[in-house]
Amino acid sequence: MLLLIKKVLDPQRIKEVQELLATGEFVDGRFSAGAEAAKVKYNQELSPNSPLHRRLNAMVMSPLVQNPEYQAAVMPLRVATAFYARYLPGMTYGFHVDDPVMGPMSGRYRTDVSSTVFLNDDYEGGEIVIRTAYGEEKIRGDAGDAVVYDSGSWHKVAEVTKGVRLVAVTWAQSLVKDPQQRELLYQLAQAREGVMKKLPESTEASNISTVHINLLRMWSEV
Repeated sequence: MLLLIKKVLDPQRIKEVQELLATGEFVDGRFSAGAEAAKVKYNQELSPNSPLHRRLNAMVMSPLVQNPEYQAAVMPLRVATAFYARYLPGMTYGFHVDDPVMGPMSGRYRTDVSSTVFLNDDYEGGEIVIRTAYGEEKIRGDAGDAVVYDSGSWHKVAEVTKGVRLVAVTWAQSLVKDPQQRELLYQLAQAREGVMKKLPESTEASNISTVHINLLRMWSEV
């Protein structure tokens, strides 16, 4: 799955987030990376001890998790606290696969779906590059957009050549572990929504809804 969700954050919220991050303490991003990823990671992250995390999560993570398109595509069971990353000119994050399991021992979770929320767009470079079966896809969202993709895919952040790139990055453990099943359920949810708008009282709408519900029941892991 590779999905760009538009306008998760509104302009006023983006402005407030940027102002908060401008006051934050940033540290070397390699400290939060796994052994393999640390070799190719060159960015900065908001200090894990920063008191800004609680406010930022309320402003960024709440709209993302409550977004209907995010819910339909990810079907989240657990969503991780976000990392707030900063890329200065020359910084990059080479090709890597996200760690399969993250979190402290008391709250481990499987990483099924990765998400990046773009917090600004006044920079050059810094595209997310994802390797797919059809070649490399480059994604560059506007401020407030979010991109959602499988955590098991090879991906990188291209070098920032001008300006400062600000993003929030998070991971989710989905109710549905298999990425192909998640993709099918998302497509079916989109079809159901379209049919219900055009033929809300139809047998077709009822049948599609029943199939979606029972496939989710069959494939979900709770």
